[in-house]
Amino acid sequence: MNIAHSIQQSIFLKQQLSENQNFLDKIEQSIALLVDSLRHNGKIHFCGNGGSAADAQHLAAELSGRFYFNRPPLNAEALHCNSSYLTAVANDYGYEHIFARLLEASAHAGDILVAFSTSGNSENILKAIDVAHQKRLKVIAFTGETGGKMAEMVDILLNVPSTDTPRIQEIHILIGHIICEHVEKQMFPNS
Repeated sequence: MNIAHSIQQSIFLKQQLSENQNFLDKIEQSIALLVDSLRHNGKIHFCGNGGSAADAQHLAAELSGRFYFNRPPLNAEALHCNSSYLTAVANDYGYEHIFARLLEASAHAGDILVAFSTSGNSENILKAIDVAHQKRLKVIAFTGETGGKMAEMVDILLNVPSTDTPRIQEIHILIGHIICEHVEKQMFPNS
């Protein structure tokens, strides 16, 4: 067991990203998209599966609750939080429709979809992106190295340069926290 090696892998990825200006620019672009949507009464919809669902829910809570300081809530929600809805739609229509169907009901032009998939190939996320396009939402994707099928479907691709799922998810939450911090600062500059 080499615990130090696991820690070093995570540090290495963070160092890579901190030196990648193109990736830093994409984080800034993501912040700008989210702020613009929220300033125009948009909603931020998050989705992911497994650990990525936990990340999606975590970041939605940072925006709708608070991050660094007390302020009004921001309109953000994870699409998987209603277990009765999830199990009904998965049973009646198929698991691949769970996010798309809820976006059909609740999304409006000008909203943003933030989609998490370390492979970039999760069928239910791909279907949600299709609906997002139909409803004129911008899409920010958090993925692993290649971006998978999502790479060609989204407005901003935050593809962590790794194929190791735990390391990818660790970087996703780092990026998500950075985004939440700066969205909060820009939305409430006087707080």
